[in-house]
Amino acid sequence: MRELRLVLVDDHPLYRSGLRAMTERTAGLACVGEASSGEDALALLAGTACDVVLMDLRMPGMGGVEATRQIAAGEAPPAVLVLTMVEDDEAVLAALRAGARGYVLKGADSDELSAAVSVVAHGGLAVGTAAAAGLVARLDDDRGPAAPFPDLTTQERRVLALLAKGRSTAGIAAELSLSSKTVRNYLSSTYAKLAVTDRFAAIARAREHGLGR
Repeated sequence: MRELRLVLVDDHPLYRSGLRAMTERTAGLACVGEASSGEDALALLAGTACDVVLMDLRMPGMGGVEATRQIAAGEAPPAVLVLTMVEDDEAVLAALRAGARGYVLKGADSDELSAAVSVVAHGGLAVGTAAAAGLVARLDDDRGPAAPFPDLTTQERRVLALLAKGRSTAGIAAELSLSSKTVRNYLSSTYAKLAVTDRFAAIARAREHGLGR
């Protein structure tokens, strides 16, 4: 199997040296170039074929996110695997939106890093354990609280919300541009899903969950 060719982009020579040493002792990996900034990385890649770019985020001049964006916009670009100390969830999202195929913190061990390199080189997405935990928490925050009564359809929920506000069947029909018969059908199906028998019980259930306030 052909070795995976890596380009290392980091403004700290000592860290690059350690990273290069790791690649030299890892079967299947080969370092084919190094750069200390986004600008240097773009110039290097113009004449160097590689499979994966290990990209730091915070560097003098062009940062890793912009460099990643420009690399990803090229023809048949190498995969970019962000390797950084930055644990900020916004940075993770910015890098992935720019086109990075992975995000691993510099504290990762050689096994985790080499596995991530292999994943992104073969078209996968690799997010390190620490970064993944932050992303999941961020997605949970963005998702917000679940909507009440998930078994109801969107229209049934609208009808129930208006019922909870004290609207009559005719009032609901007028507000939603429906016939009274259609509203009654929605109410019947809503009662069944809520396991109630009349509008008063339905209103009570709806208000318990914040509808109609």
